[in-house]
Amino acid sequence: MKKLDTLFIGFMLFSMFFGAGNLIFPPFLGALSGTSYWLAMAGFILTAVGLPLLVILAVARIKGGTAELGNRVHPIFSAVFMAVVYLSIGPFLAIPRNASVAFEMGIMPFAPESMNQNVALFVYSALFFLVAFYTALNKDKMQKYMGRWITPVLLVSIVVLCVVGFVKLDGSLLAPTGGYEAGAFFKGFIEGYNTMDALAALTFGIVIISAVKQQGVKEEKQLTGYLMKAAVIAGSLLALVYVSIGWVGARMGAAGPFESGAELLAAVSTLVLGTPGTALLGLIFTLACFTTVVGLTSACGEYFSNVIPKASYKAVVTAITLIGFTLSNAGLAQILKVSVPFLVTAYPLTIVLVTLSFFHRYFRNPRMVYGTTILFTGVFAAISGLTTFGLDLGPLVTFRNLLPFASAGMDWVVPALAGALIGLTFSGKKEPASLPKNLKVS
Repeated sequence: MKKLDTLFIGFMLFSMFFGAGNLIFPPFLGALSGTSYWLAMAGFILTAVGLPLLVILAVARIKGGTAELGNRVHPIFSAVFMAVVYLSIGPFLAIPRNASVAFEMGIMPFAPESMNQNVALFVYSALFFLVAFYTALNKDKMQKYMGRWITPVLLVSIVVLCVVGFVKLDGSLLAPTGGYEAGAFFKGFIEGYNTMDALAALTFGIVIISAVKQQGVKEEKQLTGYLMKAAVIAGSLLALVYVSIGWVGARMGAAGPFESGAELLAAVSTLVLGTPGTALLGLIFTLACFTTVVGLTSACGEYFSNVIPKASYKAVVTAITLIGFTLSNAGLAQILKVSVPFLVTAYPLTIVLVTLSFFHRYFRNPRMVYGTTILFTGVFAAISGLTTFGLDLGPLVTFRNLLPFASAGMDWVVPALAGALIGLTFSGKKEPASLPKNLKVS
C-alpha cells in the first residue's frame, strides 16, 4: 500500500473521531483553565487521544477484533456488550445528535425568523442522511471521499479559524475557574475521559481494517501495521487540533463567560471574521458531524452484517440511516435519556477490557480474570448508569460515593482492581507439561 494511501486512511480515521463534541470540549477547557491551560490540555490529550489509541492498538493486536475481546469474558457477554456499544453510540445517540448539531450550527444562524424550524430540520436531515447513506454504502470509496476530499477541507477550515484567532485575539489568560483552580492536569484528564472516544475507537477499527483491505492488503501482520499507522496519524491530528482550538478558547476567556464551547466558538468566529466567520464555523461543524455519522453508520454496517447471518451490509446501513433520520427529527431527547445510561455503563467496561488485553498472555486462567474484573466493574458501572437514568438507588449511591475517584466519575477503578486481584488469586496454577514416555528422570 502506498504511503499516501496510509495518510488518507489516517485522515479518514481522524474525521470519523472528530465530531461535534470534539470541537466543543477543547475551547471551553481553554477558557476555563486560563493560565493553567497547558497543564489542563496535557491531561485532556492523555485521555481524549491516548485512550482511543490504546483501544485501537488492542483491537489491532487481537485476531478476531472487538468480538474476540468480549469473547474472553464469555460469548454471550460479547454479543450483548458489542450490540449495546454499537447501537447506543451509533443510531441511538451520536448519529442523530450530530445531524441535529450540524443543522443548528450550519443552518440556523442564517435562517429567517419566519422559517418553520421543524420543516427545515426535516428537509435538511433528509438531504444530510441521503448523502451520508450514499457515502457509507460505497465503502470502497470512503477513503477517497473522506480521506482525500472532506478531511483536507475540514482541516484547512480549522486552520483558517485558528490562525486568524491567534492573530486577532489579544486577550490575556485569566485565572483558572470551573474546577481548574487546583489540579488542572487531573481536571483536564477527567474532561478527556468524558469525551468517551474510547467507545468510538472500539467501533471504528473494523472500518479502517476494511479500508486497508480495499487497498489489497490481506496479511494479518500488515493489516495490524497499517491500522496502527492510521491511528498514529489520526491521534497526532486530533492532538494538534485540540491544542489549537483550545488555545483560541484560552485567549477568548476574558470575553466570557460562556455557557458552552459551541457558544464560545460562535463568538470567536463572528469576532475575528464577521459573517464569513459564522459561515466558516457552520462548514466546520457540518463536515465534522457528517464524517462522524458516515463512520458510525459504516461501522454498524460492518459489525452487524458480520454477526447476523442474513443481514447484508446494505440492509444494515439502510436501517441505521432510517433510525438516525427519524430520531434526529422526533424523539432525540427521549432516546438520549435511555442511551446515555447505557454508554455510562459500557465505557468503564471497555477500558477494563482493553487494559486486560495487554496483560492477557500473563494470565493462567484468562476467563477467570476477565470474568471477575468485569463483574466487579460492571456492578459499579451499572449503578452509575441507573443513576444517570434517574433512579434513586439510595444506599448504593452513598457507598459508591465513598470510593476513591468517585467525584471524578471513576468509582469503578478500585472495584476493577479488586476483581482482577481475586481473579488472579483463584486462577489456579498451570498444569506442567507431560514428559515424553521415553524420557527417564533420574
